Amino acid sequence: MERSNLRTGVGILSTIGRTPLVELTRYCPLSGGHLYAKLEAFNPGGSAKDRPARSMLEAAMAAGLVTKGTTIIESTSGNMGIGLAQVCRYHKLPLICVVDPRTQSQNLAMLRAYGAQVDVVTTPIRGDFLHARLARVCYLLETTPNSFWPNQYANPANPRAHCTGTISEIDDQLQGAYDYVFVAVSSTGTLQGCQELLKSRGRRAKLIAVDAFGSVLFGGSAGRRLIPGLGAGRIPPLARESRNTEVRRVSDLDCVIECRRLAHREAILAGGSGGGVLSAIRSMWNQLDGKTVVAVLHDSGTRYLNTIFDDAWVEANLGVSAGELASLVHSDEPISMEARQP
Repeated sequence: MERSNLRTGVGILSTIGRTPLVELTRYCPLSGGHLYAKLEAFNPGGSAKDRPARSMLEAAMAAGLVTKGTTIIESTSGNMGIGLAQVCRYHKLPLICVVDPRTQSQNLAMLRAYGAQVDVVTTPIRGDFLHARLARVCYLLETTPNSFWPNQYANPANPRAHCTGTISEIDDQLQGAYDYVFVAVSSTGTLQGCQELLKSRGRRAKLIAVDAFGSVLFGGSAGRRLIPGLGAGRIPPLARESRNTEVRRVSDLDCVIECRRLAHREAILAGGSGGGVLSAIRSMWNQLDGKTVVAVLHDSGTRYLNTIFDDAWVEANLGVSAGELASLVHSDEPISMEARQP
């Protein structure tokens, strides 16, 4: 074993960041170009959310907003909760995660394994679970002494973690030589961080926000969404800073197809939002020849084995049989976002 290649540091939180950037040569080769995937699942908590989870809490600790015994309370669809649960366990802070019925069962198990208290809202407000989760967070903050809300939807430490981490690493790894970066949006922290870095370093790379049909971000219309961590039912404060953003919208089925295509062709299990990112890239394929493209894949498909990678779930929820799905996964035909709109 070559020890020089091993990362060293004190404690598990020291391993957050410095995730791999791998070239995808089999997924859908670019003529004269390159497609890279930033694999955020290699963070210790398994997703890109580890970065802002640590950043937000440690900034609050430094400011004296979080002290010994402070209860952390956050709304989450899964990944942020897991990132916070790991950071809270390391710093010996109690955590309450407010989730909804769409949260993956294995994510709930991970939260509890870290010692977090899980609070499930079951009734949406105005047709949206995010509204319900935030209302519950407000109630818990009022009724829990010495409590703190990191508020991933408005906390500047969220995008800052991606500015100094995710996109900075990409920029360094490719030495500034890339043309497009595709990122999924929800709280829009990753998008904001990428925008800040590209501007500060004078990069001309184009940033593409990948959103879900049914999301209200960027002027979208509210609707049914089944893939957690992609899109939003209300506009978070961070999103109000997004200007001149090019948006590509994807459906739940798009996410499923491309997650499975990536697993089949590259032996990589990506999470739902990653499938959406790849779907957006495929929809622009004729514009990307000769370009260097980066796809930020926020988490691992291991958290979606009972949904995206389960034929019975796909047929029951999306109306696509296993045979139809296999045909779509193995097809090389270009896709149209408009044709897939629910």
